[in-house]
Amino acid sequence: MKNKTILILLTSVILVMASIAAGTGIFSNEGPGPFEYKSIHGESVQIYGKGVYSYMSAELAPQGIAQDFITLFLALPVLLISLVYSLKGSVRGKLVHTGVTSYLFVTYLFYLAMGTYSYLFLVYVILLGSTAASLTLGMLSLGQIDLPGQLKQQAPVKAAGSFLIFNGLAIGLLWLGRVVPPLIDGTIYPEGLDHYTTMIVQGFDLALLLPLSIVSGFLLYQRNEAGILLGIVYLVFLSILMTSLTAKIIYMGILGQNIIPVVFIIPVFMLTAYGFSYSLIKKLRLN
Repeated sequence: MKNKTILILLTSVILVMASIAAGTGIFSNEGPGPFEYKSIHGESVQIYGKGVYSYMSAELAPQGIAQDFITLFLALPVLLISLVYSLKGSVRGKLVHTGVTSYLFVTYLFYLAMGTYSYLFLVYVILLGSTAASLTLGMLSLGQIDLPGQLKQQAPVKAAGSFLIFNGLAIGLLWLGRVVPPLIDGTIYPEGLDHYTTMIVQGFDLALLLPLSIVSGFLLYQRNEAGILLGIVYLVFLSILMTSLTAKIIYMGILGQNIIPVVFIIPVFMLTAYGFSYSLIKKLRLN
């Protein structure tokens, strides 16, 4: 009962704060509009100039808005629905709730680290703290359940595990393809650094998220207890993350940017992640 109360409180905080953050990102429009800025590296950067993302680059700010749409209209409703099922004792509900919380944790980790300072700073701080606490509680709760014993034999663990390994390696090679060549030719700074201090997305991906994808996939492939837990949660997280990436790509295309070939690649990753998430959760002999 105590854990349920804490889960309700944490999820309520997340729902309110994420609604404020995402809603502000979508609907705020104050500011002078686009302007040029010369970065410390001597690069001329187009700044977005409007709303809460006013001082973000004109390339990244619209991506933040696109992700806010997915957070507000997909992630938060799924979080609320999965909470209801979790409180009824549904393990499937707990898995989805933990996976969505993972997405929100990663989202606001990136917003706090990469977004330029704004009046939402403390909102991002609260979101990062509350999602971290909720994610920890969710994983601890699921760790007490015998998931391998409840997973039907025909569950596609090897295929799903292979996909997670491929996801980690493929995206890792993509990011290394941007980071390594400038180090080799001596220019040091990759294209697209703009006025940011470092490659936040690539850094966190290469250091945290992609190794976790590979390890989760390897353990899931072996039908390991930790692998089943990590694998399912990661697949739910990846499903929503790839949905947000797809939304970003579409928005960039609308703005006239080149989105070939990622407009064909990312949706395939998204649909594959959804497919494996559904298949594995469906194959559990649980409520």
